[in-house]
Amino acid sequence: MDHLAAAEQQIVSERMRKKLDEVNLAAQSQLAPVQDHINFTLQQSYFKCAYECFDRRRKQEEISNCVEHCSVPVLNAQQHFENEMAKFQERLNRSLMVCQDKFEAAKLQRVGTEAINDLESCVNKSIEDNMKTLPHLVGRLKASFSISDQTK
Repeated sequence: MDHLAAAEQQIVSERMRKKLDEVNLAAQSQLAPVQDHINFTLQQSYFKCAYECFDRRRKQEEISNCVEHCSVPVLNAQQHFENEMAKFQERLNRSLMVCQDKFEAAKLQRVGTEAINDLESCVNKSIEDNMKTLPHLVGRLKASFSISDQTK
């Protein structure tokens, strides 16, 4: 029975890994315009601004301060993006931990197969619920970076 339970758990683990891959792909796809804005639009503005800082009439300290000033928008945007993604990941992790806790409790009370089915159901629901938040997260990020939904 332990061998069968281990095999079932391995199958469920593989299914969960596939579900998490789906979340990752969905997040990458939906967040692509935001990352593009940070990596290209803001970076381009930074380099244009920094280029203008280099003037032979300026002292080295003035040039350094100017370049540092130019980097603020892109650094703030990157930090904001990373903070939002960390919050999303933390919410997902917490909900999956709840599923794991329920699974551990169910294993003590029920047959392994039933507990595994409950775990898989819980994980699917958790991932589905978290994926529903992605469009709202993307919308908030686009709004904070003033990104329009129009194509270039």
